Amino acid sequence: MTPCTAFDGHTMIATGPLAHVVAAAKAAHDAGQTILVFRDEDARPVDLDLRGDLQAVLARLPPEQAAPEPDKRGPGRPRLGVTAREVTLLPRHWEWLTSQPGGASVALRKLVEAALREAEGPDRMRRSREAAYRFMTAAAGDLPGYEEAVRMLFAGDWTAFDARTDAWPADVRDYARRLAEPGWRNGQGR
Repeated sequence: MTPCTAFDGHTMIATGPLAHVVAAAKAAHDAGQTILVFRDEDARPVDLDLRGDLQAVLARLPPEQAAPEPDKRGPGRPRLGVTAREVTLLPRHWEWLTSQPGGASVALRKLVEAALREAEGPDRMRRSREAAYRFMTAAAGDLPGYEEAVRMLFAGDWTAFDARTDAWPADVRDYARRLAEPGWRNGQGR
């Protein structure tokens, strides 16, 4: 299941699979607490309907997206999951593509794969900074040094970011740092 983390104010109350987190969130909600639940992958908030008993809450959770069963096919070309779409290029581009080994489709796939590999680090950095910002806005916007921490996050200055978040409640500080970590030095660590 989707790994998530739940906060009661500035205190982390649960982390782990969504069903586990929901149980803790439900108990805290029933005790009158205001709960925020975030997906660990991107710090997007998880909207939970906590009415009723725990079984009712769990029953309302969206089903996990399982990989579909592959179609059983007979002899012939295997299904590759290819999607045909229109691409508009200049004539010289088409000439170059069709002169490549394997033709235009193979050349385009190779170019896209190379671009994906090249962009992996910057994309990871952008996603981690966006996730940290999303969480910080929801859970730390009222904490001292918030604006400066956000500036340091997007400036890529992890030393200053750590300094700005040092006085924050430990759970909020540690989760924000965990979300931001892949973004430091292009995902290469500190």
